[in-house]
Amino acid sequence: MPSLGEVVAALEGRYDPRWAEPWDAVGLVCGDPDTDVRRVHLAVDPVLAVAEEAITAGAQLLVTHHPLFLGGTTSVAATTAKGRVVHRLLAAGCGLFVAHTNADVADPGVSDALAGALGLRDLRPLRPGAAEPVDKVVTFVPAADVDRLLDALAVAGAGTIGHYDRCAFLVEGAGTFRAGAGTNPTVGRPGEVTRTPEVRVEMVAPRARRSAVVRALLDAHPYEEPAYDVIELAAPPGSRGLGRVGELAEPMTLSEFTAHVARSLPETAWGVRAAGDQRRPVRTVAVCGGSGGDLAVTAARAGADVLVTADLKHHATSETIEDHVVALVDAAHWATEWPWLEQVAAYLTTGDGERGTDTVEATVSRIVTDPWTVHAHQKEL
Repeated sequence: MPSLGEVVAALEGRYDPRWAEPWDAVGLVCGDPDTDVRRVHLAVDPVLAVAEEAITAGAQLLVTHHPLFLGGTTSVAATTAKGRVVHRLLAAGCGLFVAHTNADVADPGVSDALAGALGLRDLRPLRPGAAEPVDKVVTFVPAADVDRLLDALAVAGAGTIGHYDRCAFLVEGAGTFRAGAGTNPTVGRPGEVTRTPEVRVEMVAPRARRSAVVRALLDAHPYEEPAYDVIELAAPPGSRGLGRVGELAEPMTLSEFTAHVARSLPETAWGVRAAGDQRRPVRTVAVCGGSGGDLAVTAARAGADVLVTADLKHHATSETIEDHVVALVDAAHWATEWPWLEQVAAYLTTGDGERGTDTVEATVSRIVTDPWTVHAHQKEL
């Protein structure tokens, strides 16, 4: 049975806290990392009803998408709703973990789950983030020492490209130098000009591993003073990013697509509404779980016929439709993020081919915590 700390490490491996916005509050909110975890409960909102549900389910950890203390706090006294959540969880031996904007941009993340619920395929980021910063390390070494050097650099973190490791580019050439007085050159003699066959070695490495890679190069290189370069490469767009764009299996009208969204997401009092010509053909769809109204122009530039998101504002929506930028579908904020819970549950229970653990059970909250609870049409009044 894993510890809470191990489960948190698995979650942060998938939703790295470094990806969160500076204003966000993610990570472990409360709980003892040494506690054993048999069951994890998942929900969008850390409200008291959800905490009670987690406790009833026998969970040792509650994972939510929305933070409990987004604005910070100086007290967790049980005199407020948020304080009562902390007290109830700790009294029952249940921790709380949050993955918010770091889960929004993850691959896969919140918008992948929303896109999956809508049946979209061929997904790509709507607003791609830059890939992790990468260096290229270049050095020159005798042919007999190439393999030993490559092995050392690979262990230090260099040479990984996708699912391949120990990747390097090798070019044979000649190096020349004159060793100074008091040196102990591997090749040649002090005071003489030396020309010797060498192999140019190039490997990429995560910038975060730069110090370790350079140290490995210096330790493994046979020369007393090896020549090397560290070149910072431009970061290409990565697979992570905000929102997703995908394709429907078959085109449909905006009216039909809006009904499809309503059928695909959990029901709320808010429901699902659309802005645009109801006869407009829809095939390419952009989605952003949660508040993504500011992505309308980005969605249009990505070739989307419609953007599915939440919390759309009147004036911005009106201007978007008047300018024929893209059609808009507005669902409940909670409903657009709920599909992510099933994604996390699958990761924790099966590993999803990655860092999950099959010794943890996961349950998903069915409580509708969307704050809008009453919806009346004028015809009903």
